[in-house]
Amino acid sequence: MTSTVGTIDPATRRLAIVGGPPAFSEPLHVGRPNIGDRERFLARVNDMIDRRWFTNNGPLVIEFERKVAEVIGVKHCVAMCNATIALEIAIRALELKGEVIMPSYTFVATAHALRWQEITPVFADIDPRTHNIDPASIERLITPRTTGIIGVHVWGRPCDTAALEVVATRHGLKLMYDAAHAFGCSHAGRMIGTFGNCEVLSFHATKFLNSFEGGAVVTNDDALAAALRLMRNFGFEGYDRVVYLGTNGKLTEICAAMGLTSLESMDNIVATNKRNCDEYRKGLAGLPGVTMISHNSAERNNYQYVVVEVSPGAAPLTRDELVAVLHAENVLARKYFWPGCHRMEPYRSLQPNAELLLSETERLAARVIVLPTGQALASDSIQVICATIRSALLQPDAIRHALVPARRAGD
Repeated sequence: MTSTVGTIDPATRRLAIVGGPPAFSEPLHVGRPNIGDRERFLARVNDMIDRRWFTNNGPLVIEFERKVAEVIGVKHCVAMCNATIALEIAIRALELKGEVIMPSYTFVATAHALRWQEITPVFADIDPRTHNIDPASIERLITPRTTGIIGVHVWGRPCDTAALEVVATRHGLKLMYDAAHAFGCSHAGRMIGTFGNCEVLSFHATKFLNSFEGGAVVTNDDALAAALRLMRNFGFEGYDRVVYLGTNGKLTEICAAMGLTSLESMDNIVATNKRNCDEYRKGLAGLPGVTMISHNSAERNNYQYVVVEVSPGAAPLTRDELVAVLHAENVLARKYFWPGCHRMEPYRSLQPNAELLLSETERLAARVIVLPTGQALASDSIQVICATIRSALLQPDAIRHALVPARRAGD
């Protein structure tokens, strides 16, 4: 999507929040679906229709699983209808119960996948440098009821897998990862997806590689993979023999068709994401109190998220004020993962004092902005977004004055 400012210099135009026209005529979302080769996708759909095989472990799902496993270098990929169901099935297949330690700084589905099965998520703090779960904070939370740990590779940047493995082994705990952000990323020379007992991937429409809606569990554990396959199909072994407790977690053939098409475009999508990140980094360089997260250039990255931290006191505007500026321009920047799972229901009521142990989580949740990226975002749009942020930081008093009516309306 291109901006509506035309030939007007984005650095000198009047911001929408102080009375100017919005920079974009339509909402610019953080994640818009990457499409890949449309003709290739439609050819797969036509073949699927000719076969009249739409679900129940069809040939496209089998091919998709095989190719995902090949990219990661893992023995088993068990495709699911979405990543939340994949989390729930993986949790049950690992026989987790009681309490499971996880970060609060993640999408709420990670916590819900536990609580839905009457397991208590116990929230650990994060390392402010990586935004991932802090292994040292886990040790303080382990009780006789603890059965496992869920690490989350936030923004596709890896958890401290070695330290988490030490903690899990020392206490006899299962270790799994929510790798929803991390398909195509590596750590210590290994692809993410090969760590712990298993890892869960997301192929949601907003992910850099999508299958419309979908997810998967990847593992090197043969017995666990066999249980996952039974559980995603009602526990059926064969046509009419049920041998396991299960549900319906199957990926459809049309979703697998989109996933395969996305895989074929994966390198181009990653290259676009990296180009966007580089454009943002250049456009935001030198702004007071505003920093972009970085990635380890020695590892593989998908550059799926453009993440900015706004430091209170160092930046002329707060994170929330900058978000209001961007929203006025139709740039729907997000405050991921604000306010943290521990401040959402039912966890806020169940654990009302959780924030006392989550100082870094609280601090980070108040600082982060996630900006639009992906193949649908043009380079000139990135320049306008960066110029908008730069201009806003140069006129903090005018911005705050413009925000006063909105604040009063919210009182």
